[in-house]
Amino acid sequence: MKLTTRSRYGTRMILDMALHGHNGPVRIKDVAARQGVSIKYLEKLVRELKQAGFVRSRRGPRGGHELARPLEAITVGDIVRTLEGELSLVECDADPGRPCPRLADCLTREVWVEAARAMHQALDGITLADLVARAEAKSAVS
Repeated sequence: MKLTTRSRYGTRMILDMALHGHNGPVRIKDVAARQGVSIKYLEKLVRELKQAGFVRSRRGPRGGHELARPLEAITVGDIVRTLEGELSLVECDADPGRPCPRLADCLTREVWVEAARAMHQALDGITLADLVARAEAKSAVS
């Protein structure tokens, strides 16, 4: 299973807002230029993140987008679930309403469920504050 560009670019966009939003909202145009992603694609992602309450927008000449929550209150898992939905490694875990015909004798299902749980736990354990700290440490070394 791979994360789509939605999660990867959405996470990069929010991190960019965190890193460059100290003096007010950031413009999508600027994020797109820094991240090498199309403006239209980021506009689509920012709408979804705004609906989920992670981002807010401000209109006007000094307008743009900014984080709506503290850095410590946004995890990579939050962003991924917002943009991808719940992630499963196997179909039999993805749709509880459609049970697998092999559920009773499947010896590997729990392995896949446990692996997905570990992935979610890892993503939920990384906050934007953690990513900002990593970025700042990396730029201090450079």
